[in-house]
Amino acid sequence: MTIPKTIDEVQARLSETGYVCGRALATVVFLSLKLGRPLFLEGEAGVGKTEIAKALAKCLNRRLIRLQCYEGLDASSAVYEWNFPAQMIAIRTAEAAGTQDRTALQTELFGKDYLIERPLLQAMRPDENGAPVLLIDELDRTDEPFEAFLLEALSDFQVTIPEIGTIAAPEPPIVILTSNRTREVHDALKRRCLYHWVDYPNFDREVEILNARAPEVSEQLSKEIIAFVQALRTEDIFKKPGVAETIDWAKCLLALDVVDLSPQVISDTLGAILKYQDDIAKIGGTETARLLKDARKTLEEA
Repeated sequence: MTIPKTIDEVQARLSETGYVCGRALATVVFLSLKLGRPLFLEGEAGVGKTEIAKALAKCLNRRLIRLQCYEGLDASSAVYEWNFPAQMIAIRTAEAAGTQDRTALQTELFGKDYLIERPLLQAMRPDENGAPVLLIDELDRTDEPFEAFLLEALSDFQVTIPEIGTIAAPEPPIVILTSNRTREVHDALKRRCLYHWVDYPNFDREVEILNARAPEVSEQLSKEIIAFVQALRTEDIFKKPGVAETIDWAKCLLALDVVDLSPQVISDTLGAILKYQDDIAKIGGTETARLLKDARKTLEEA
């Protein structure tokens, strides 16, 4: 499928996949596609950074390749590894058969048949549907040496395997990097990318998102859910609920056949929107009733 030709087309095609975004985000996505630049998205967890990569792959009919970052991730783990068990079997088979040509055996052992491709190498491979979408998720979980490696890989869109040589992408992948900002990512890497801060949506935008992702929820209940969640985000809690939690909570309430919110229902289902016991204990009881009252007052004044 062709690359969108306008910002409006980006918004429309993402919306068809169920991803609702504002014009600012649609603009930076359009520029990333148009200029072939990686897109770096920062924001709180659960605001839709990862989802945009999934939606983009879907609307472009491209393969999505995800590199989930973690502490201790190194270049070799992100690019490739050798299938050592299979290599050992091949060695023993050759010994049993009395094979004497060690050079040929070594060439075979470090050939494509024993190469396990990891996300970065997969993203360099050609695809009949076009360059894949490469999602490098939660980059802030890694360390500076891995950032330095990425800096080189994203500059040249090529990786080197000592036993094989350099593999370059015939067409650069569509790269999206995300960060929850648990630490600062180096400026050198950010300079290679277009940048956008993905914030919590405003009330109308979040209603639109919830309608797209959970259309079975009634309009009135949707508004109550979002007004309560947005009131909750103003509280001094450890982890504020993101849009993902809003959607999860709405689906939980739908499964319970809830028609409208009540302090008891909210208390019973707080685990869908709050993920820390201290937060649940703080918001439970009279605080739940107060927040619901504030949320309904906001709706009345709107």
